[in-house]
Parts: sequence; C-alpha cells; structure tokens
Amino acid sequence: MDTRQTLYSIIFHTDTAAGQRFDRYLLLTIMASLVVVMLDSIDSVHSQYAGLLAGIEWGFTALFAIEYAVRLYCSPKPLRYAFSFFGLIDLLAILPGILALFYGDAQYLLIIRVIRMLRIFRVLKLSPYLRQANFLLTALRGSKQKIIVFFACIATLVTVFGTLMYVIEGPAHGFTSIPKGIYWAVVTLTTVGFGDIVPKTPLGQALSTLVMITGYSIIAVPTGIFTAELANAMRADEQLQQACPNCRKACHELSAAFCSRCGQVLYPREDNQQG
Repeated sequence: MDTRQTLYSIIFHTDTAAGQRFDRYLLLTIMASLVVVMLDSIDSVHSQYAGLLAGIEWGFTALFAIEYAVRLYCSPKPLRYAFSFFGLIDLLAILPGILALFYGDAQYLLIIRVIRMLRIFRVLKLSPYLRQANFLLTALRGSKQKIIVFFACIATLVTVFGTLMYVIEGPAHGFTSIPKGIYWAVVTLTTVGFGDIVPKTPLGQALSTLVMITGYSIIAVPTGIFTAELANAMRADEQLQQACPNCRKACHELSAAFCSRCGQVLYPREDNQQG
C-alpha cells in the first residue's frame, strides 16, 4: 500500500485503529479552536491576550488548511470530495481566517467549525441516529407546500394588521411607518411581546387584543402539520420494512394491501386479528 492509499485509509475511514485515532484528534482540535474563538469574543480576554489568541488561531487555520490539502491529495475523486457536504464545510473552516486579513470581525465566522463536529456520528458509530434524522427530513419535505401556504397567510395577516395599526396609532405613538407596524404585528402575533412599541388608543388596544387571540389560535398550525407528516413518514417506514407473513418478501409499496409475490394479505384489519 503506497502513501496515498495509507493516508486515504486513515483520513476517510474509521474502521481502522489509525482512522479512529485521527478522527478523535481532529474532533479535539476542532473543539479547541472553537474555545479560542469564543474566548477571543470576550472583551476582557481579548484586550489582554489578543496577540496570543490570534497566533493560536492562525496555527489552527494552518493545520486545517494542511488537512484539507491532504484530503484533496489522497481522495480518489478530489472534485467530488471538494463539492460534497463535508468538503464544503472543511473549506469554510479555513476561509474566515483568510477573510480576517481584510475584515477583522470575519474571524468570528470561524465558529462555523462547529458543523465539523458532525463527524462524531462516524467516530462513535451513531449512524442509527442518522436514520431517525431522515424521518425529520422526509416530514419537512412532505409538509413544505402546506407550510409555505401557511406562512403566506401569516404574511398577509401581519401586513394587514400592521397597516391598520399604523393608521390607527400613527407616528405619535411610535408607529412611524407601515414596516414598523408590520414589525409590531409579527411580535404580537407570535406572542413574543417585546413591549418596545405599544398601542395607546382604545381602538388600537382592541386591535392588539384581536391580534394576540389570533396568534394563540394559529401558533400550533405548523407544529400540527409537521407532526402529521412525521407520523406518516414513520408509519410508511414501518410498512415498508414489514415482511410478508407467508413468503417473507419485504419492501412493499405503501398502498399495497396484498403481497406482490404470493398474494398474501399484508396488513390484516384489527377486527380480523381479534376474531
């Protein structure tokens, strides 16, 4: 095995002792770099140790840059890795350090390195949890259209309520523009209630009461939509995994009532089972 294949086995695989050690050290290094970024954002720490923290951060950036270059070198398909999810995240872990040369506050974008901690799923063999995450993605895709319609309705409501409040209250009571009224409507409809803008007239207070009641009425709608789609996704997975009781054929269509191989009833009714 040549050097390139050895590096590929260590860096991209966790089924070897060397690969597991590499990923563990990598995760510890990522955590250490995140701690440095967080400490540097504290004024008292930054004022005393700015130079030291900057040097440490540059060391981490150089280390991650070398790691990224080695990944490109030993990968059988460098472009495929470069444009993969983890490849892009690995690149984003380096770019803020370079941007910091031109814009100082860009260094705090290095906190995006926390996404690299997703590699812990590979290191700790937590792949079954990824299967559970697929249920969430399936539910999001299934509820996308309903949620878009819901948010379109909400956008219409807050526009109407915000405009009405601008007309009723006016600049004298803090509603200096329609966008300001829309901001108040969003805050009130979502039951957040910052209190920075409040209606003063009786008519405005009556409208705000209506907005608050409306918010309580509709706040659970997206949750219900997502929960229903999540239940459907989990039910569909259970049915797909259920094997035929006669010939043991698995992975039937969701709407199938009979086995496509032997004709056996797949999901008998509960009253038949009880009888």
